[in-house]
Amino acid sequence: MNLPGELKYTKEHEWVRIEGDTAYVGITDFAQRELGDIVYVDIDTVDKKVNKDEVFGTVEAVKTVSDLFSPLTGTVLELNEKLGSNPELVNSDAYGDGWMIKMSIDDKAELDGLLSAEAYGELIGA
Repeated sequence: MNLPGELKYTKEHEWVRIEGDTAYVGITDFAQRELGDIVYVDIDTVDKKVNKDEVFGTVEAVKTVSDLFSPLTGTVLELNEKLGSNPELVNSDAYGDGWMIKMSIDDKAELDGLLSAEAYGELIGA
């Protein structure tokens, strides 16, 4: 199981990469494997504030649709435009080109509530 150590994780299977005052968010390798082939990513929260644990969009696979939960409170600054025409990037490069949103971080203290790679690995039995 691919769990980059520099990322933070949530119990809902999102990952977070911090770059200064912004965070990149996507779903984990475990999540994309569980969902199967991703066919559509729907995010309509750009330029909107989302609270920690609030839904910021959905990801649609062949068999199911799953909500995407914000790991932090902040404003969605950008969505990954590549996913519009290539949603399968979530499957092929979950931690790279498959990122979903870039968001501001309103409360850095919320970072302390995220899981390390080791703790997330234990959660999913990796």
